[in-house]
Amino acid sequence: MDPMRILFISIEGNTRSFVEHLTHYAMAQHIKNKGLPEIVSTEISEQTDFTDETKPYFCFVPTYLDGGNGIDNGVKELMTNVMGEYIDYHDNAKQLIGIVGSGNKNFNEQYCLTARRYSEKFDAPFIDNYELRGVPADEARVYKKMVERVQLLNM
Repeated sequence: MDPMRILFISIEGNTRSFVEHLTHYAMAQHIKNKGLPEIVSTEISEQTDFTDETKPYFCFVPTYLDGGNGIDNGVKELMTNVMGEYIDYHDNAKQLIGIVGSGNKNFNEQYCLTARRYSEKFDAPFIDNYELRGVPADEARVYKKMVERVQLLNM
């Protein structure tokens, strides 16, 4: 199985940390069972040159908002906008096969709001979520759901 691709944005390092741990977890799973995919990831930032995505990928995005509660009085995405712009670039959204969100559960309804909004906007499933940097159980669960999604698409 080809490696699964992740495009992610990380503002404070939490998403980067989770993706790094998830990548190591995937490598360990692949060593045990060659039929399970590894992960390759690319960080998207303000310095990223937009390119045309030609292979399926998952998007990992945290939530940073400025103003509003995200439900009934507006929402303004903050600091992660370039990820949405990258997905929106040319036909990149057509290769998006799933979204994983993160955030801080203290923000209640705003938790993973950016990922849920991307899911709706780009018509891609919201695969899973984790809080802050996640924990090993999150890595195992997210990896399993990503593999299931890839297997479903390959049927």
